[in-house]
Amino acid sequence: MKKLLAVFVMTLACVASAQERPADKPDKKSDAPREKKEVPPDQIVTTSGTMRAGGETIAYTARAGTMVLKDDKGDPRASFFVVSYTRDGADPAKRPVTYTFNGGPGSSSVWLHMGAFGPRRVAYGDEEGHAGAPPYHLVDNEATLLDATDLVFIDPVSTGFSRAIPFEDAKKFHSVDSDIESVGEVIRLWTTRNARWSSPKFVAGESYGTTRAAGLAGWLHGQGFYLNGIVLISSILNFATARFDTATDLPYILFLPTYTAISWYHKRLPADLQSAGVERAVAESEAFALGDYTHALMQGDRISATDRASIIERLSRLTGLSREYLDRTNLRIDIDRYDKELLRDRRRTVGRLDGRFIGIDRDAAGESSEDDPSYSAIYGEYTAVFNDYVRRVLKFETDTPYEILTDKARPWSFDRYQNRYLDVAETLRGAMTQNPFLKVFVANGYYDLATPFGATNYTFARMQIEPELRPNVTLHYYAGGHMMYIDRTAHRKLHDDLVSFIRGASNTGS
Repeated sequence: MKKLLAVFVMTLACVASAQERPADKPDKKSDAPREKKEVPPDQIVTTSGTMRAGGETIAYTARAGTMVLKDDKGDPRASFFVVSYTRDGADPAKRPVTYTFNGGPGSSSVWLHMGAFGPRRVAYGDEEGHAGAPPYHLVDNEATLLDATDLVFIDPVSTGFSRAIPFEDAKKFHSVDSDIESVGEVIRLWTTRNARWSSPKFVAGESYGTTRAAGLAGWLHGQGFYLNGIVLISSILNFATARFDTATDLPYILFLPTYTAISWYHKRLPADLQSAGVERAVAESEAFALGDYTHALMQGDRISATDRASIIERLSRLTGLSREYLDRTNLRIDIDRYDKELLRDRRRTVGRLDGRFIGIDRDAAGESSEDDPSYSAIYGEYTAVFNDYVRRVLKFETDTPYEILTDKARPWSFDRYQNRYLDVAETLRGAMTQNPFLKVFVANGYYDLATPFGATNYTFARMQIEPELRPNVTLHYYAGGHMMYIDRTAHRKLHDDLVSFIRGASNTGS
């Protein structure tokens, strides 16, 4: 996914003045009936499928199509594209259902759908998730979550095939709060139409989708819709942890352990750290980042020359970057500089979504890469595969372009969060306090620079969750990037961890 950019929204106030009309000349328009908007019908196609996973055959029913969301007056607001998979023969009262989406803002659910959870997945060129040569194809997803839960993939407005009604009203959905409300309404509507109110219910989001998921925990709770669990993949709940602004040193601290992991992968660390393994290297980096490094940055320009030299030495050890370069950055390394500098001597760059991927720029100068090689490596593959799958296998026909990851959701309004960093961690804490049975699963990729695990650890450590509720949160780490599931080994581990989580949190007594 593309970089999350800070959005500045201008609010225009419109003042309308009405001329007084004589009492003997009533306004004829007020007597006219309100014109009723035509409501487009839902368009849902049902198909059946089978697949092998975990040594068993899973038979399932797939439903792909659009659901029309209406307001309280019955007027259409938006047409949401939803794909669901329900296991045949399962008891709906005990069978969990998981509502799933990606982030952006502006991303469809294709990544979790065709990469992580669905019954079919993109076929990769190697175990680490690098794409093969086109044309691309699908394979059975041996790590599908259908063995543990039914799945509902939701595309927010302006992504996938989802569109506002009328189209010009799309901006009404492009904000933190309206996005949460509209996706929450789709979840409620699907649950009602499919008689799943008695099922164990989960929400799973990735990237900005974790922001949405945490917000939904509060919104759904307010509707009496209590969740059993929330799955946060590559989480960002507090945006202060990921904004490299001159006013804060926090991101420099929290990104350092991820820099260490990526430098370890590319064999840029000293021999003792390389031989220790990524977990040991990361542990040393975290201890330094939250200790001496934090203390040094808090001193600012008052740091002594001796202490500055010591910090530079240790930063070089933990990043593989030269002492001279670190001195020129004033001890502060942002994402773009790291991506460009790490392999500059090889005239190569590293990825943002996944630091294991390597890119090639026009030249080896400059402060940032031309693009994200980890995104470029998978974007074409997922686009081609989904457009084929949705029509040929799911039988949903439309000429509308499927918006995989779009700028049409921009500008994104941060509503009441303007002039401060968006933070939904408190919303999640409140939901956990009011529903003490709510469990939270957090998945982190070691090589993810979009939502680094250090920032996630920092956020959850400061949520002030009461001691008896802290075991409800489990954090997991994988040898992958932002989409850790494109790595076959990480994907299998993610599947096994999630199956245990879902079964443990379902509370069905079975």
